[in-house]
Amino acid sequence: MDLDERQRAMLAEMNIPVWWPPAAAEAEVEGIAMVAPAVSAAVPRAAIPPVAPESIAASKRPARAADLKPSEDRAAPALQPLPAGIATMDWPALQAAVAGCRACRLCEGRHNTVFGVGPAAPAPGRAPQVDWLIVGEAPGEKEDLAGEPFVGPAGKLLDNMLKAIGLDRHANVFIANVIKCRPPGNRNPEPGEVAQCEPYLRRQIELLEPKIILAMGRFAVNALLQATVPEVHKLPLGKLRGQPHQYRGVPVIATYHPAYLLRNLPDKAKAWADLCLALEVLQRRA
Repeated sequence: MDLDERQRAMLAEMNIPVWWPPAAAEAEVEGIAMVAPAVSAAVPRAAIPPVAPESIAASKRPARAADLKPSEDRAAPALQPLPAGIATMDWPALQAAVAGCRACRLCEGRHNTVFGVGPAAPAPGRAPQVDWLIVGEAPGEKEDLAGEPFVGPAGKLLDNMLKAIGLDRHANVFIANVIKCRPPGNRNPEPGEVAQCEPYLRRQIELLEPKIILAMGRFAVNALLQATVPEVHKLPLGKLRGQPHQYRGVPVIATYHPAYLLRNLPDKAKAWADLCLALEVLQRRA
């Protein structure tokens, strides 16, 4: 861009350096001779500092997070402690507490919390009345988007399993997860995340008062049986199924997660045997 003497003088007054080639230099660009214009006396050449090559390279490099000033860095959502009084909350208050929970980092990437699904409550402030509680592990991508547990292929398999024994997720069973927010990339829940969510699940069970709990998958089994089965975390799921356990006086049947069954079709027969065992235990309690 050509600048006249007045424009160069104005730039100099604003301390804005202007670069041009040395006076004697000539460059050949596409065969056309380019000669540096004469320098105006209004802008002494010595007043313009040279630009170091490393400064030019740095200006072209994308900014890294470490280079940003605190005011330029996007602040992460602040974590908060678990809400007080979970142990005495009614059903609507518990739902609201889960929806607004920011007690661990899982809140940062979620679309929805996944409280659970079941029949409508019989009265305002009351929990649904069900005999069966299904406890899974954690929401996946589809569950995070829908805000409902066990959707997609694993959910369809679970619905078919429940239908085979006369149950329906919207009628006579409640379905929940140990973890209420999706772990990134559908990874396994971490112990600290399970510990943060455990009070919510405990209160759900207290309010639902189920007669039987079906724990589906390793993390659901561990969370429910850690107080009654020594070293439950070291036992394979195959060693824990086939017999009733207890969670605060409620029988618990351990079985495989539907997502696992989709990858291991022969074990569907074992899951069916677990459902039949749950039916037997429930009938004995009637």
